[in-house]
Amino acid sequence: MNTKWVTPVASIVLTILFLIVSYQIDRSAEKTARNRVEEHARVIADDVWNFNQKGVRNYIQLAAESYSYEKLVITDHKGVVFWAVEAPVLKGFQAKLVRLKLIPRQTLSAPIFNERRMIGTVEAVWLKNTIFLKAYTFFAMVLILTAVFLYSRIIKEKETLEDSVKRRTHELERSNAALKQEIIERAKVTEALRESEVKHRFLAENINDVIWSMDLEMNYTYISPVSSKLHGWSEDELKRLTIYDVLTPESIETSRKALDEQLRLSFETGDFERSVSLVLEMYSKDGSTLWCEITASFMVNEENQPVGVMGVTRDITERLKAQREKDNLQKQLDRSRKMESLGLLAGGVAHDLNNVLSGIVSYPELLLLDLAKDSPLYKPIQVIRDSGLKAAAIVEDLLTLARRGVMVRETLNLNSLVNDCVTSPEHLKTMKYHPHVDVVLRLEQQLPSIKGSAHHIRKTVMNLISNAAEAQPGGGSVTVSTQSRYLDRPLYGFYTVDEGEYVVLTVSDQGEGISDNDVQRVFEPFYTKKVMGRSGTGLGLAVVWGTIQDHKGFVNIVSRMGYGTDFELYFPMIREPVPEQEEKTTLESIMGQEELILVVDDIQDQRDIATRILTRLNYQVHSVNSGELAVHYLKSHRADLVILDMIMGDGMDGLDTYKAVLDMNPGQKAIIVSGYAETERVREAQTLGVADYVKKPYMLESIGRAVRKALMR
Repeated sequence: MNTKWVTPVASIVLTILFLIVSYQIDRSAEKTARNRVEEHARVIADDVWNFNQKGVRNYIQLAAESYSYEKLVITDHKGVVFWAVEAPVLKGFQAKLVRLKLIPRQTLSAPIFNERRMIGTVEAVWLKNTIFLKAYTFFAMVLILTAVFLYSRIIKEKETLEDSVKRRTHELERSNAALKQEIIERAKVTEALRESEVKHRFLAENINDVIWSMDLEMNYTYISPVSSKLHGWSEDELKRLTIYDVLTPESIETSRKALDEQLRLSFETGDFERSVSLVLEMYSKDGSTLWCEITASFMVNEENQPVGVMGVTRDITERLKAQREKDNLQKQLDRSRKMESLGLLAGGVAHDLNNVLSGIVSYPELLLLDLAKDSPLYKPIQVIRDSGLKAAAIVEDLLTLARRGVMVRETLNLNSLVNDCVTSPEHLKTMKYHPHVDVVLRLEQQLPSIKGSAHHIRKTVMNLISNAAEAQPGGGSVTVSTQSRYLDRPLYGFYTVDEGEYVVLTVSDQGEGISDNDVQRVFEPFYTKKVMGRSGTGLGLAVVWGTIQDHKGFVNIVSRMGYGTDFELYFPMIREPVPEQEEKTTLESIMGQEELILVVDDIQDQRDIATRILTRLNYQVHSVNSGELAVHYLKSHRADLVILDMIMGDGMDGLDTYKAVLDMNPGQKAIIVSGYAETERVREAQTLGVADYVKKPYMLESIGRAVRKALMR
């Protein structure tokens, strides 16, 4: 048997075994030492918490002596030394071993907790004296002696430690008695806090504003129960929600920016006692939204650092709604006042133009009655008359703008008026300029009736269709629709539409839409972006506005840039059948039988025109230039009919003259004429017995029909 390698192998094995044992000894010793330090931390936790320096001092002195600590230090949670113990300087053989680092120093530490809260640290400088255990492997005798020595020392230290523990237990019993008394005092304070909390909770639960707090991540940490009335979510449900569930995206961005800005300012100034007010849109549990006013401020810790946000939320939805309604009504009032002012100006101009146009319209009409159609003068005179009629139409538009143009109040079917418009020569002429635009009708069957002027409504429809076609230079379609509609609450739009029953006319285009700035001015006269020379005078939409006002209706505009515009006209609905149309007037049907007619007008040209027309219709005519002369004439003469100009110079107007005539001749037949449209004084005259109202300029058919109607009463 070869024993050459026994000694080397044994040496290697023993060496490896020694290293393994040494490693295990070191590991076990370190673990034991760490456990001891942690045990020290647990033992002195109460004393440190209660600032019992005497108890800590005795214990760590004993521990330092018992476990060969070179140094034992107790610090609080801020790193401030609470108590420290250093062992006496080592001497002799052990000191030499330490100097030679055969017994190394090792620093151990353990945290001190009180009710899971770290209140300090135990730090020990431990002499790792495992060299003796390692030497035992090679020097059994020394190890046994060392073991006996260590065992004896441990027994002695144990007895000493037990005595110290007994003394410490007695001290702790006395400390516990003091703590019990302190607990009693704290219980009293806690009860006072509980009563205060009850009061504050009562307030939080019974006010309408929501009180809340959040951490800096915008998660609720508290919210008052009244939140269920505001949002619909319960208090527990809201605590599980985040800011992304409660605020709309725009409001989230607003609140984030406000928080970041306030944090920046607070860190710059060191002042966190600041608050901010925001108006945010919030969700309710049912998916609806409401507007809230939120006032918030920071919560800070003992180091004056922000740890959260607290605030108050108030529902201001109704307040904002009322303000918006107020602003909307103010805009409508301003818009109406502007249109009234423009209308007043237009009315005055129209009155003067009517007097000027009388000769241009009336005389050519009389001349055409006596001229043969093959006369070389027939065509020029006809052009003069037609030009005058076109000018009269413009004047009529001005009167409509002045809200003085609607005299006739007849029962109408809106569908019939729309059909008349789209089949008229004027419409066909207009659409020649827009060959790529189609007009689509969507008319409700059995549409209820409305009350108003067929002439003005036809013109309104024509203006809206022309306007819609002009808005689509590249082609498209114009949709004209009618429907009956009942509004059970006001409709807020361009104008507020009151609740009620309406017949609604809607004209829609597919154009580029109308900008917000243009929408505010779209009904102003001469404010137009159409092609001049083709699209009219710029009064089209102004006439629409005046007509809808005269018909006690409402207008609403819905425009979307890039998608088109809808004009909605709301006419009050009536429940009357539309009467059959009257037969067309002929010259024979309006001829007189030499009845005597008194013409009262302060303008000589107007008297001459009226006299020429009435004479041509086979009437006897006498004319005067004032109401006073008319009364004087009728005192001694008889007249089958009196034609009164409504507005005459500085004397009596048509109404005053008629009243004076009635005092003399009750039942006197009369009609009223004027360059203005129907007014309150005209309507008063009609209630007194005036048979009809005729608008200037004098036209043979209109004045002839009115005279025959009055004489046949």
